[in-house]
Amino acid sequence: MTEMISGEDDTAAPRLRSASKAWLRALEVTAPIARQPTRTFPVVVEELAERFGDAPALVSDAEILTFRLLNERSNRYARWAMTYGVRKGDTVCLLMPNRPEYMAVWIGICRAGGTVALVNTHLVGPSLARSIDTVAPRHIIVACELLDQFRAAMPHLATPAVVWTHGGGGPAFPDITQAVAELDGGALAAEERVEVTLDDRALFIYTSGTTGLPKAAIISHFRLMNWAHWFAGMMDTGPDDRMYNCLPMYHGVGGAVATGAVLVNGGSVFIRDGFSAGAFWDEIRRHGCTIFQYIGELCRYLVNATTPPAESTELRLCCGNGLRADIWTAFEERFHIPQILEFYASTEGNITLFNVEERPGAIGRIPSFIAHRTRLALVKFDADRGLPLRDADGRCIAAGPDEVGEAIGRIADSADERGGRFDGYTATNETEKKVLRDVFAPGDAWFRSGDLMRRDAAGFYYFVDRIGDTFRWKGENISASEVAAAITSFPGVRDAFVYGVSFPGTDGRAGMAEIACAGPLDIAALRAHLLERLPRYALPVVLRIRSELELTPTFKQKASAADVPYDPAASPDPLYVNLAERDGYVVLDAALYGRIRGGSIRL
Repeated sequence: MTEMISGEDDTAAPRLRSASKAWLRALEVTAPIARQPTRTFPVVVEELAERFGDAPALVSDAEILTFRLLNERSNRYARWAMTYGVRKGDTVCLLMPNRPEYMAVWIGICRAGGTVALVNTHLVGPSLARSIDTVAPRHIIVACELLDQFRAAMPHLATPAVVWTHGGGGPAFPDITQAVAELDGGALAAEERVEVTLDDRALFIYTSGTTGLPKAAIISHFRLMNWAHWFAGMMDTGPDDRMYNCLPMYHGVGGAVATGAVLVNGGSVFIRDGFSAGAFWDEIRRHGCTIFQYIGELCRYLVNATTPPAESTELRLCCGNGLRADIWTAFEERFHIPQILEFYASTEGNITLFNVEERPGAIGRIPSFIAHRTRLALVKFDADRGLPLRDADGRCIAAGPDEVGEAIGRIADSADERGGRFDGYTATNETEKKVLRDVFAPGDAWFRSGDLMRRDAAGFYYFVDRIGDTFRWKGENISASEVAAAITSFPGVRDAFVYGVSFPGTDGRAGMAEIACAGPLDIAALRAHLLERLPRYALPVVLRIRSELELTPTFKQKASAADVPYDPAASPDPLYVNLAERDGYVVLDAALYGRIRGGSIRL
């Protein structure tokens, strides 16, 4: 079943055979999921506990949860949920840094029929309160080290939820650690078990989508099972594998893919709270990690900041997304990486691509033997209107080879086609914004990814850019409208326009804010104001202070027309840059601009 790719010689054949095997494994392990509607991920964890017992499952420098302990701990959380009134369909918010306990919490609550909202631990003030209110939880679990952050958001909360701390934190809130310790960790009795099916909600995971404020995406039990098993097939995981996971567990990749794909086949996961380039290779070697779950920015950090490990490692595979072609080659060659598996997916979307053939820069290709199952199409896009182009009959126009178009995924019109569903968000109006109708035929419906791509003649897809007012920086999607709202709430600011700009030697786009104000602006006070309302990674890297913002003929704000809008030589207005080394904004002059463009300044 080997496919030859145009323009490649016979040396590609072994790679293609390996790629075909990966696709077939993924198809084989996911096929049975739909036939067992009550076999959810918590049920799989019970099965794994019986099969692998005292083998390590989740590992950190602070604790180890074996498969048996993970199951027992999750049973305690299931009983806690039932004891304190969490019924099927109720929501519990979880605000906790990366640690093995994280999975035990949500697995247990899901086992009791509840839905767990995985809250971004970097959110502060109104942003944190808004994320919580979006899902209207009955309970909120807050790790003790995040209590001060949570207390600062409490005045903005509208939801009357019961707040629990994890790991202590004083008498103000009950400690869930103590409450759970008093409960039985044994298997749930028949009368305790709640019937949970693949179609039920398991999690809420927050995503910026294409526009507007962060939204809570609905993650079904089927989606969790499909994520875990599909990636397990693609990576060919087994009991001897250990995943290195430093990605946030409140994201789908860090919290479900990187963990579930290894656990379902008896492997283990080393969990780290945050990334350290200096500690990375020592931890890979010390913990015997065989797989690394990356985002492209982490690979760039490693290439720029570290030397190859002195001793060999057991690393066999790196799996992730956003790895640029230039960094791909340098990363692979410098650290002797045996295999890189790049993929494309979104939290709520129905499009997934895999680059199993290891073509640098590509995000994936669809093999011919499953082309009939594909839901992906690229349609020409009208940048001025922010919508796909349509022909005289009102139908979207497919993009040809090497033409840029928006990626869309056909939404299944049958209840049996779970893989093609778009379950949407908590807000119906936000869900509808992501649906494109009457695309190629009357009545059809497609999910809008909000991503521009191109496909080459060999069938490989390449990411081009994001659509809308969101941009990606430091591995996070940032809502430009949310940042602008925080800026305009500062006294003296009349208006603000926020967008993403590229910097040399960095991945994604950094935030740039053009700010209109009537008089002098206290930049230090503005920064303090933003830190109370936004996660640190969302602070604009560049500020441009203006008297008025430019408008388009349709009265929309527009960015500077300069090729590099933060070039002091091209701007008559004052510019400031947020420097990590100074922990604040400083004037961006020609000398500093030169150092930034030369790559010697850390942003």
